[in-house]
Amino acid sequence: MEFTDYEEPPMKIITANLNGIRSAATKGFFEWVQQQDADVLGVQEIKAQADVVEGTYCQLAGLSGHFHYAEKKGYSGVGLYTRVEPSDIVMGFGVAEFDAEGRWIEKRFDKPGRRLSVISCYFPSGSSGEERQQAKFRFLDVMAQHLAKLKQQREFILVGDVNIAHMEADLKNWKGNLKNSGFLPEERAWMSQLLGTEKGQGGLVDVYRQLHPDTTDACYTWWSNRGQAYAKNVGWRLDYHLATPALAAQARHCSIYKDVKFSDHAPVTMDYDLAL
Repeated sequence: MEFTDYEEPPMKIITANLNGIRSAATKGFFEWVQQQDADVLGVQEIKAQADVVEGTYCQLAGLSGHFHYAEKKGYSGVGLYTRVEPSDIVMGFGVAEFDAEGRWIEKRFDKPGRRLSVISCYFPSGSSGEERQQAKFRFLDVMAQHLAKLKQQREFILVGDVNIAHMEADLKNWKGNLKNSGFLPEERAWMSQLLGTEKGQGGLVDVYRQLHPDTTDACYTWWSNRGQAYAKNVGWRLDYHLATPALAAQARHCSIYKDVKFSDHAPVTMDYDLAL
């Protein structure tokens, strides 16, 4: 599938883990979005259900939002706002354990001769203990299979909090985190497999690293609330744009917004020469 350059302004896609949609709203997140002229906004960890979101947070800056809520109140949840109406919306990826946690929303923009999706996804964190780490490993196993199948069927851009720093350059204190969730050898190997181009590997593209292969301190998107991690920029890169190669090739510019702290994560904005 080929995509040609457009004379129109590039399509702007933002991803942001909000660590609570209400909390981010009080810190000015939605006012900031109003100024961005985005075409797509993926949000994760909204920590709210329909009774809070619908009618309050579902329309934004000309974008219409749809959400996959967790069954557990105040937990997880993802949303995807788009300017263009999708041809279909898919909530969840067919695995009951994780669909109950509200981790996947996909909008499809299919046309004759083109099958294209944009996805907002929130990978589990394993940092609270061994039980959740094992759940994270189960998630990674089924997600790899799901993404492989999806890639055979359509082009897609997945944005979200992956909760894995892939390489040593992706976090400040990598030596001190070799045994910690988010930088475990098994997690990093999973990412390498997902992004590998050999036969049997995932063949997806880490779009930020395609544009910025060598950045270190500038790449972080999450900072612990402990100590002075944010002030000292002791961060991790956990928030990604992952795309099929044809779409990744259309990426032109990326920025990580750190001027205002809306949550413990920073929004990641990518411009693509693409139209939905």
